[in-house]
Amino acid sequence: MEKTQVEINENGRGEIQLLSDNEKVGKMDVAIKDGKLTVYHTEVNPEHEGKGFASELVEKLVSHAKENDLKIVPLCPYVHAKFKRNPEKYGDVWFKK
Repeated sequence: MEKTQVEINENGRGEIQLLSDNEKVGKMDVAIKDGKLTVYHTEVNPEHEGKGFASELVEKLVSHAKENDLKIVPLCPYVHAKFKRNPEKYGDVWFKK
């Protein structure tokens, strides 16, 4: 069974983690500062690719941003592409300069 969790340290840096049977199978590197949640990188372990896990991480990213009134800065190419393909779904949390 998969679950996601957010781990942010006191400096505002951390990860959104995807766990499957208590093993970390994917993560996003993130930072929070000045009301913005910046996502730098998304990674899913090779043996778990193609199972929709990266999309699960994006959904957790978006829900965390909404719950904490944050705007997302999608520096990660995967997240940026997903936002560009679905602006109606992510426009309310997408920080555009």
